[in-house]
Amino acid sequence: MNDEAKILVSACLLGEPVRYDGQCKALASQALKQLLSEDRVIAFCPEVAGGLSTPREPAEIQSWQTIHVLTASGHDVTKAFQQGAEQTLKLCQQHAIRVAVLTELSPSCGSSQVYDGSFRRERISGAGITALLLRDHGIKIFSQYQTNQAITELNRLG
Repeated sequence: MNDEAKILVSACLLGEPVRYDGQCKALASQALKQLLSEDRVIAFCPEVAGGLSTPREPAEIQSWQTIHVLTASGHDVTKAFQQGAEQTLKLCQQHAIRVAVLTELSPSCGSSQVYDGSFRRERISGAGITALLLRDHGIKIFSQYQTNQAITELNRLG
């Protein structure tokens, strides 16, 4: 195993079809490809890890004071999102990960924006459940639009 610092990346950003719609959001990043070739990337999907299927009904955060995540039909999936976040944190701790690239707008992985809970694709400032938990434990969170900054931070941290 490589002893160099590793980075956590949302599995959907690496081409894995784990999004709610069964699709991916693959990134085209040469720097990320280089890290993959060096075995320094850990791919993970908190929603799948929390027990949600692919594909699955879309879900959005409905309440921020006591976080609740509901599907479009009203099914409460908060527990699955929380379990996925906890598993993500454990994985980061096992691999001493201090930097993550997560998928913006996701109720799990959004780093600065998520949908507002109306299922009308309205964006608001905020972070997903996994992003919040990782950030609370000192892991630096970046969106897929900040991949170069994330890699710079990873290299800075060593």
